Amino acid sequence: MTDETQTPAAPVPAPEAADKPPVNAAVSGASALPADELNQLTDSIIAAIKTVYDPEIPADIYELGLIYKIDIADDRAVKVDMSLTSPNCPSAQELPIMLENAVSSVPGVKETKVEVVWDPPWDPSRMSDEARLVLNMW
Repeated sequence: MTDETQTPAAPVPAPEAADKPPVNAAVSGASALPADELNQLTDSIIAAIKTVYDPEIPADIYELGLIYKIDIADDRAVKVDMSLTSPNCPSAQELPIMLENAVSSVPGVKETKVEVVWDPPWDPSRMSDEARLVLNMW
């Protein structure tokens, strides 16, 4: 029985960590939600986040690696931790509001809270390959 318990535990974290770029956008959800519903809600939230662009950069904030964590609670309340490219970002006031509005528009989301975090600081290594291509940063 020990082998059965250890074998499934090892593969589960690895695919989740490498599932969708950027890798740093961790998604956590409540176990009370059915897996298929949680997956659909997560995909819809990520799609909504990808509609939010930094006005000065032609890439969406998800692909830029500005989304650090998406937490979906039992009651479908969503909390998003995001960062900015710099503490002096000219869009520091508007981007969190744009993100909150985008996530709140997803059917099934009860409420949305966006928190700007600075740890770890954002750097270009957090960007996806798609963002690097758009910004010609190879």
